[in-house]
Amino acid sequence: MIIKTSINGVDIELKTLESLFSPNSIDKGTLAMLSVLNLESGDKVLDLGCGYGVVGIYAAKIIGAENVVMTDVDGVAIELARENAALNGVGDVKVVQGDAYESINDNDFTVILSNPPYHTDFSVPKKFIEKGFNRLRIGGKMYMVTKRKEWYKNKLISIFGGVRIYEIDGYYVFEAEKRQSSYSKKKVKK
Repeated sequence: MIIKTSINGVDIELKTLESLFSPNSIDKGTLAMLSVLNLESGDKVLDLGCGYGVVGIYAAKIIGAENVVMTDVDGVAIELARENAALNGVGDVKVVQGDAYESINDNDFTVILSNPPYHTDFSVPKKFIEKGFNRLRIGGKMYMVTKRKEWYKNKLISIFGGVRIYEIDGYYVFEAEKRQSSYSKKKVKK
């Protein structure tokens, strides 16, 4: 299957398979998340749970393939994400297979984007949120999209200290920023 679309003015063509998430069209939750995203030059993006590559390819077309890392636990999804990156002229994007952050050493992302599996228990998004905080630079942001609100709101507040929530087309898009703690802001007197 092939999906040809334009997301916020960015043209993308994607090969998909029935066995992967949202094979016939771009998921509405993903589109909701991308609608609030404002990428800038200098951003370094992690597409966490990339599937066949929609989010990472979109980001790479805006800020350059060298500034994007895509990861997924599913080997079939990873192969298709690599193929789709090449198909869209961003073949230099880094695509790695692994469970959450296990295959990623970077800890200086400015943006982490995820549409986690939210119809299961919360173990996957819990790991994404808790471990993701330490993978962001100060001022970096994590964006997640789900159909559930309270658990994600509470978890993001407990880890990041706050969260902004957008409600779009029946989805909740969460934006949490890593802020410098008040402890590390204090100057040490000599």
